[in-house]
Amino acid sequence: MASAEERMKGDSLIQYSIVVPFFNEQENIPPLYMKLTEVMDGIGEPFELVFVDDGSKDNTFKVLSDIYEHDGRVNLVRLRRNFGQTAALKAGFDFARGEVIISMDGDLQHDPDEIPKFLEKIAEGYDLVSGWRHQRKDHWLMRQIPSRTANWMMAKLSGIELHDFGTTFKAYRREIIQEIPLYGELHRFIPALASSTGAKIAEVPIENLERKSGKSNYGIGRTIRVFLDLIIVKFLLDYSTRPLQFFGLLGMGGAGIGSLLAVFLAYEKFFHHEAIMTEHGPLMLLSVALFVSGVQFISMGLLGEIIARTYYESQNKPIYALREVKSHRKEMGDSTESTRPSGNPER
Repeated sequence: MASAEERMKGDSLIQYSIVVPFFNEQENIPPLYMKLTEVMDGIGEPFELVFVDDGSKDNTFKVLSDIYEHDGRVNLVRLRRNFGQTAALKAGFDFARGEVIISMDGDLQHDPDEIPKFLEKIAEGYDLVSGWRHQRKDHWLMRQIPSRTANWMMAKLSGIELHDFGTTFKAYRREIIQEIPLYGELHRFIPALASSTGAKIAEVPIENLERKSGKSNYGIGRTIRVFLDLIIVKFLLDYSTRPLQFFGLLGMGGAGIGSLLAVFLAYEKFFHHEAIMTEHGPLMLLSVALFVSGVQFISMGLLGEIIARTYYESQNKPIYALREVKSHRKEMGDSTESTRPSGNPER
């Protein structure tokens, strides 16, 4: 097994890592691979391709394996099942060893010719460069309107003036992207999550090419999940380390209003001698409900504080399980064991 010094030396030879997740994209892999190698060879810096098979049901893995056998710069990560795009990207990010990591879709809707634009921004000192699909060719009702609404909301919630949070086509400095915990559908909100660590973020316009073959894996169901994830991201950005301040405010508000109503009802009972249940029955029930719910929210906040501390002090559980990894790093004296995530992945 190679020493840590030798592994570090091997890693330093790689300047760029291109991470591409695939799910049932057998027809699109060969042209994308040819275009990627053409562009990266033109840049003239050492690079690697990290292809992630996210549990494809077609011949995606076979096509990727054929490419792997003929190109030492190709690394192939295969997941046990379809874990989703976020997990597939995270698997690729964990494996990547380039100083700069570029992610893109495997459906040919992202043009590799635009990669130099991202690298120029990285060279200017930015930590994260995001693509902006300024002229989208998606269905206007099912994709464009929900996407623009979600992007507007995300920009307002996060305070980051980006036009397009959702595209996978991005470039990152490795130390930035590998420090961000990803799960669910949070890959869309990486710029917002990175901003909380002080990352310097830029945006470049890109073309949104039409899919030439295969079937899109996106639908209205995913759009709905994006809106739900907006709530999660807002909580992660502002209250993940202090949940009591979120739930506590709601709890104190509910308990406070409930207490005021109780004082009013007590005044009516003892000074005006009114029959509270007869005259103010619904108000009394509302007072009790608000007070009880307020106490519950405060309790949730306290439990959240305990859970948050447990989470941040423990090892992260991986969100994917590897079936196998094919890499030429072993031939170069590097060990792939160091790329495995911490925790107890499925074996």
